[in-house]
Amino acid sequence: MQLNYPEATMYEMIRRIAARYPKEPAYEFYGVRTSYKRFVARIDAAAAAFSAAGIGVGDAVTICLPNVPQALDCFYALDAVGAIANMVHPLSAQNEIAYYLNVSHSRMILTVDLFYEKVEAALASVDHPVTVLVCRMQDELPPHLKCLYVLKKGREYLKFPNTDHATLWRGFLKTGRGFAPAAYDRNRTSVILYSGGTSGVPKGICLTDYSMNALAVQAREMVPEKFRVGLSMLSCMPVFHGFGLGINIHTVLVHGARCILMPTFNNKTYAQALIKKKPNFIAGVPTIFEALLHIPDFEGVKLDYLLGVFCGGDSMSVELKHKVDDFLASHGAKVRVQQGYGLTECVTASCLTPKDRERPGSIGLPFPDMVYAIVKPGTGEPLPPGEAGEIILTGPTLMQGYLNQPQETAEALRWLPDAQFGLSEDPAAGRLWLYTGDLGSMDEAGFVYFRQRIKRMIVTNGYNVYPGQLENVIDGVDEVAYSCVIGVKDARRGQRVRAYVVLREGVAPTEAVRERIMAALRLNVAAYALPRELEFRESLPRTLVGKVAYRRLEEEAEEAAA
Repeated sequence: MQLNYPEATMYEMIRRIAARYPKEPAYEFYGVRTSYKRFVARIDAAAAAFSAAGIGVGDAVTICLPNVPQALDCFYALDAVGAIANMVHPLSAQNEIAYYLNVSHSRMILTVDLFYEKVEAALASVDHPVTVLVCRMQDELPPHLKCLYVLKKGREYLKFPNTDHATLWRGFLKTGRGFAPAAYDRNRTSVILYSGGTSGVPKGICLTDYSMNALAVQAREMVPEKFRVGLSMLSCMPVFHGFGLGINIHTVLVHGARCILMPTFNNKTYAQALIKKKPNFIAGVPTIFEALLHIPDFEGVKLDYLLGVFCGGDSMSVELKHKVDDFLASHGAKVRVQQGYGLTECVTASCLTPKDRERPGSIGLPFPDMVYAIVKPGTGEPLPPGEAGEIILTGPTLMQGYLNQPQETAEALRWLPDAQFGLSEDPAAGRLWLYTGDLGSMDEAGFVYFRQRIKRMIVTNGYNVYPGQLENVIDGVDEVAYSCVIGVKDARRGQRVRAYVVLREGVAPTEAVRERIMAALRLNVAAYALPRELEFRESLPRTLVGKVAYRRLEEEAEEAAA
């Protein structure tokens, strides 16, 4: 299938749908609906303010927010003026925020008042001036919830901004005097999302308007009911995540559907939103669906309004899929879980199980215009159907590369001849392929099967955790000789993080030492990546070349859990 992909900015895509359906709701936040017409007006006000502040083509601005309306306004406003939206997890550690600001050369950062102090502290390690913009959750809440929020959480934050570094977002919006939308440039980086590097240093993944819009077009074709006006998506996946931004937000909006924004997730709020808001589509990581099975609120509730249930971010076990499918059926839903696969390097999903054509253990078929191949790991040598190898893929959603990391980019993106894969007889024809670092296979019908990751990585609650990053921090504590971090199977999270620590000679494994290690981790590592278990050992197994044998520790953990 050859689809037509718009040569337009993401901002222009929103304007087009708003011109057709101005009164339709674009998003909903705690019961307050914002129409597409009003959404564009909000975007334009933010774009004018950025323009007045000198933000334009090629400038980076960091968005460090959960799923709140200001995040969407800011994201599309930056695209409107040709700037780069540098998307950062608001629970990132102080030093991580400093890194993201430095590597992207961000001139501004927008955060919420709850995280202001951490952002301000991070500025001490930033190598250039950064303007901090602070927004408030209560500014977007309906009156009755606004009062309750201020009483419970907001009172202590009403004093912000309290230094010369920060400006309130609503005050910033008043500084605009109009703007000239930036011209579309197919090769311009418009979004930076982050993943981990094999060395433990996060990689900035550079994406374009073209790749983001291509995903939106492809994703709609994969859903028989189609994203369209009048339908809604429960947008609980975060805006700083490829799955959240690409599918839960952008794909929904450019087709005129409605995003139901959830700034935080827990079992109770998710159940309430699903029951009260009756979304037509839900998408999330396996842990979200596993949580559904343990929420008593669903007793007697009908879920017949669901038209699509999508799982990605990590592989869903066959057992969990059966349980969730049974749960959906028992609550009147006429749909089953559709499993997807993708990487942030191609925005997010690029493969999905067809609605009525499941194959046990398969992650489905590639999206239109996405081509998958299985090769001998690290090479371009194709393998026959059924044989396991490295999954590589190509198509219009591929990233431009990793920010300021040419060597990692060259390893991930490689030009291969079309003739090698039977795509063309022209010996000069070829295309860029993404090497995923994942092992898998493909059957003769083209269904893809995920096996495991070649690269060492932990996936907990759908977030990627890179052991090397944690080990670097732990090993930097004075009392520590060396460490090893692994992922341990967890029924709810998929995996939980466990750290093994060997202390220097003469250092006793006391609670004080444990707390010093955890304090260092809290300063440098996001909360979701923190070890849930920290075990002191006198020594750790080694490989023949002297490296810590982390696979042996993984096997040991599996045997202990059996």
